[in-house]
Amino acid sequence: MAHDHSHHNHSHGHDHPHGHAGHSHAPDNFGWAFAIGAALNTAFVIAELIFGYAANSLALISDAVHNLSDVIALLLAWGAAWLSQKLPTQRHTYGYRRASILAALFNASLLLVAVGGIVVEAVNRLYSPAPVAGWTVVVVAALGVAINGFTALLFMRGRHGDLNIRGAYLHMVADAGVSLGVVVAALVIMLTGWLWLDPAISLVISAVVFWSGWGLARDSVNLALDGVPRGIELAKVRDYLAGLEGVTEVHDLHIWAMSTNETALTAHLVRPGGSDDAFLHGVCEELSHRFNIHHATLQIEAAAEVCRLAPADRV
Repeated sequence: MAHDHSHHNHSHGHDHPHGHAGHSHAPDNFGWAFAIGAALNTAFVIAELIFGYAANSLALISDAVHNLSDVIALLLAWGAAWLSQKLPTQRHTYGYRRASILAALFNASLLLVAVGGIVVEAVNRLYSPAPVAGWTVVVVAALGVAINGFTALLFMRGRHGDLNIRGAYLHMVADAGVSLGVVVAALVIMLTGWLWLDPAISLVISAVVFWSGWGLARDSVNLALDGVPRGIELAKVRDYLAGLEGVTEVHDLHIWAMSTNETALTAHLVRPGGSDDAFLHGVCEELSHRFNIHHATLQIEAAAEVCRLAPADRV
């Protein structure tokens, strides 16, 4: 729907703590983290599968499947982060930033599918438990605690600023905890002979994977549907804009994610006294500092009556 712009400003904040020029650039800050994490976890997946089959441990095999999904998740997140830095084109005027959202959504789906396969096999094993080579499981799972814990540390500082980084961090933390559970289960099995504990631990692993996957899926779907990103309250942003000097009304306010670490805003501000560049740049700087919104576009209007988008039900 076309409408006139009496005064338009597009400004980026430059002092946000999560990244240079107000943006978090995953490839610059986390490229080595992705590379190291993917390499370590790929080697560990191969080791888990080999020793899991050799030890007849479903817990170890299910953890390997989970770790394989994490390797794919790391590679997808890395690729999406790289794509998001590609320059805009005539056809993709925002560049490829939303690739990071699609990657997060796919990763969440991958996790949830992996859960289903683990649960089915674990239930079958509960009905017919099989012996497990305990010390093999203990050693391999302990290695998993070390690898996943180290990989989680690589992503820890970026977990608040980017959904993909947060997903990678949560995956690795969950994996470290799950591997620790496998170690404990193997030790208990050796002491008690409770073979049912191996598939039981697999079900616990499934619950952990489902929990992390569901949270990632929820946030990814929200961003894919242009929902207001987690951590930003639309009402507070509206109140801030409405309280600006000379502003009598705020309408056509929209907040959405351009990527997993960049948030955009558009709004119409009714300001009968007009505006200037200093006012507009000041508002955009405040939106960056207060709300982590770095890509703001504001339209200043003298009266709401002439704007076709002023009614609340018009988008």
